Amino acid sequence: MRCQPSHFKKVYQWLKSQHPCLLCDSTSHRLLALCEDCEAELPWLREHCSQCALPLPKQQALCADCTHNPPLFSKVITPLQFAFPVDTLISRFKYQQNWPYGQLLSALLIQHLSYYFDEGGQRPDLILAVPLAKRRQRQRGYNQAQMVCDWLAKALQLPNPQQLVLRTRETVSQQGLSAKARRDNLHNAFQITQPEQVKDKHVVLVDDVLTTGTTCSIISGLLVKHGAARVEVYCLARTGKPQTVQM
Repeated sequence: MRCQPSHFKKVYQWLKSQHPCLLCDSTSHRLLALCEDCEAELPWLREHCSQCALPLPKQQALCADCTHNPPLFSKVITPLQFAFPVDTLISRFKYQQNWPYGQLLSALLIQHLSYYFDEGGQRPDLILAVPLAKRRQRQRGYNQAQMVCDWLAKALQLPNPQQLVLRTRETVSQQGLSAKARRDNLHNAFQITQPEQVKDKHVVLVDDVLTTGTTCSIISGLLVKHGAARVEVYCLARTGKPQTVQM
């Protein structure tokens, strides 16, 4: 007597699987653990700056910051604004080890990127996570940006070399610092360990949330200095103006 169910039965059960929605706990008959009603109510990023993805009240090419002091990355790609309930999901993923929330938001980003590529968006050559300070990683036990990067790399079949970008020194938290103080805080804080891997490559940096973009801009400048042809940023969500951020 066979205890192992047939392949047909496995596939049938998978097709009939029901997931509780992670937001409202109702049954979702989809592969995503998110029902259609909750998906429709998410704070999708609509009008935004074409470079840094800052949410804007109306369509325009660039925000004021990117017009007068453009970041060193070419483009930010993200589907969501950092607003309720996305802010809560990211906080629980980031600080409370609730991996399913991070996986759900990463799945939404993967869907967004797949559509972007289908519409002619340029696929990158490799994908890298923004490194976390060693002290914070020891306290937290993981780097949430690296987890998102791993999920994206697997789904999009992109190289994801580890330890290519390192933090070389501890820095204070960026929260509450002015733009200049943020830049000063991160001066000489990163290192590219194998520059030959980024030369002439389209590189993507992955983070959970983009706030001011200072960290990603500094790392992008370092990658470009070592020969990267283009640097973009993928993130789960984009904040509004820094003064409105609650996290």
